[in-house]
Amino acid sequence: MADFESERELIEQSREGDTAAFDLLVRRYEKQIYNTAYRLCNSYDDAADIAQEAFVRAFSNLKSFRGDAAFSTWLHRIVTNVFLDERKKQRARPHRSLEEVLALEESTVTRQFEDPGPGPQDRVEGRERRELLEQAIAVLPEAQRVMVVLYHTQSRSYEEIAQIMGLPMGTVKSRLNRARLALRDKLLPVAELFGVPARPNK
Repeated sequence: MADFESERELIEQSREGDTAAFDLLVRRYEKQIYNTAYRLCNSYDDAADIAQEAFVRAFSNLKSFRGDAAFSTWLHRIVTNVFLDERKKQRARPHRSLEEVLALEESTVTRQFEDPGPGPQDRVEGRERRELLEQAIAVLPEAQRVMVVLYHTQSRSYEEIAQIMGLPMGTVKSRLNRARLALRDKLLPVAELFGVPARPNK
């Protein structure tokens, strides 16, 4: 409770232009926001730029934060918008598609982001799975990528995603389901790495 109260105080002080108070808020959330930015753009440099821009926007728009949602949810909405804005500006790079259908359940997708087992072989395979998964996420359309990152890597609830994206709950669920299906399609060539046998050719 005390922590919640101190956050509210920092927000109020930041609204009054107290940059030291805002710096404390940045320190509290910078790792979380940077991780979200990295998962969205798959580039360390771009993630740093997106996270920095997100905090600049947050400071400029603090007066619009009413506290209806959690402060972290509000920050995630901003970093998501910064990412989507950046993608609109540089629509350039064409991505290679990774092919079709793999029976990958929601729990399996989530599991790939957990730490690999202790053995050296497990570590290598775990790293390879995470890299392949990140590559597959990186070639999803932006809106689908946002859904997968928020739900599976940031563990945001449907309610939080609805707040971040400004969408009805039903829309969030249907878009997330479509995003999972698209991700499953991308991972077909490496199905066996994820412990799911590839479908036999008919």
